[in-house]
Amino acid sequence: MRARNRVVAIVVAALTMLVGLSMPASAHGKTGHHPGTRSLAALLAKDGSGFDHNWNDFDITDNAVAAVLKAKPNSPVGVLADGTTPLTAFLPTDRAFQRLAESVTGKHIRTEKGVFTAVAGLGIDTVEAVLLYHVVPGATITYKQARHSDDLVLTTALDGATVRVNVLRGHKVSLVDLDTDNRNPRIVRRDLNKGNLQIAHGIDRVLRPVDLP
Repeated sequence: MRARNRVVAIVVAALTMLVGLSMPASAHGKTGHHPGTRSLAALLAKDGSGFDHNWNDFDITDNAVAAVLKAKPNSPVGVLADGTTPLTAFLPTDRAFQRLAESVTGKHIRTEKGVFTAVAGLGIDTVEAVLLYHVVPGATITYKQARHSDDLVLTTALDGATVRVNVLRGHKVSLVDLDTDNRNPRIVRRDLNKGNLQIAHGIDRVLRPVDLP
């Protein structure tokens, strides 16, 4: 009987955590507080669409989103431009894409434009799939919540493919993707666009939805 009660308690706790994560930001704040509706697309566009020498921002992600929507206007990636839809996105930094491009091409590409060209060369459908794998729809997850959600499995916008939260040494957050051969991404920038229904965290590697050699 004690074992059964313990299992029930674990299940209830897990469901409570999931409900808490999926609540709009207003549910976690003070009464009367309403989350904003600035979209992540608007956040990405703040720096303009050009490439620069700052490998810690998101120029390649921004251009990848634009390329997908230009080729496929009805792509689910368009949800990033709808600030009324709650979601959490894990945005690869430009350096993260540089690491992916080097892994795929075997070459160290020194410019953001060159990295973007290499990534785009994978094909628009592949770029779309990779972007969707970084989006968790329906949940506005702050870094604090993620830090207290070790082993929580998140369902992404890529046909239900999942990533798992892995809390390192109690305070650093890593994401376990479907590729078992490469180091998992870690969150390096926190709570971008916080206070809005759409929130993002910068990660130092690209999440991989397949097991690459």
